[in-house]
Amino acid sequence: MRILFLGDLVGRSGRDAVTAALPNLRRSLHLDLVVVNAENASHGFGLAPEMARALLAAGADAITLGNHAWDRREIIPFIEQEPRLLRPLNYPPGTPGRGAAVVDLAGGRRALVMNAMGRLFMDPLDDPFRGVQQAIAAHRMGQGGTVAAMVLDFHAEASSEKLAMGHSFDGKLSLVVGTHTHVPSADHQILPGGTAYMTDAGMCGDYDSVIGMEKGGASLRFWKKVPGERLAPAEGEATISGVFVETDDATGLARRIAPLRMGGRLSPAMPAV
Repeated sequence: MRILFLGDLVGRSGRDAVTAALPNLRRSLHLDLVVVNAENASHGFGLAPEMARALLAAGADAITLGNHAWDRREIIPFIEQEPRLLRPLNYPPGTPGRGAAVVDLAGGRRALVMNAMGRLFMDPLDDPFRGVQQAIAAHRMGQGGTVAAMVLDFHAEASSEKLAMGHSFDGKLSLVVGTHTHVPSADHQILPGGTAYMTDAGMCGDYDSVIGMEKGGASLRFWKKVPGERLAPAEGEATISGVFVETDDATGLARRIAPLRMGGRLSPAMPAV
């Protein structure tokens, strides 16, 4: 199975770049599963239903969120109706939506996609490690299993917590990929047990910015240490950032992992087909 995960999509620049590129990426990379984190899609804060619909129509099989999940309140009724839109699974019981879903793919295959949020320097949610363990308990990967692959978007601030998550589920998941910091890390690897891992997929947005936001206002907050006007996304050309993984059909574990970067300011990287 060929999987593409795209990191935090920021503002109109990121939205337009991803929706324009996804159809061709699906064809050229022969993708079976595409997951996009879109928690910053709406002016940098949250996701509107019409934006989710556009991403799904462009070729995303699942959309994940994070700490800005509820910034657009109209997403609450929508997330109850759309099983392919996931919020962190370690929100308290009774929170709208779901944190894990089995996604139907072409050829009759299925994949389990999960979204969890870290607790270091983040909101004090329920334990994400136990949450992931519970989410995968009913599934088995690979040939003869319930799903062909299992993918976790771990939305977290601390690289230590992300690495701990990767090693904790090494050999049990196809991919553990971090989001939230908006900067692509250079540590993409296959862990000893066969799980593909990357500390942060980066963002899909304008990198002439402060993690996707207009750099003047964002920088001023560090100079003056007082809130200024509401931050706005940078609107220059976006770089699409993410990670490509190819799995073994027999086991669901990773055979190959490679970064993907295209457009904008960062050096390009395109997985070989």
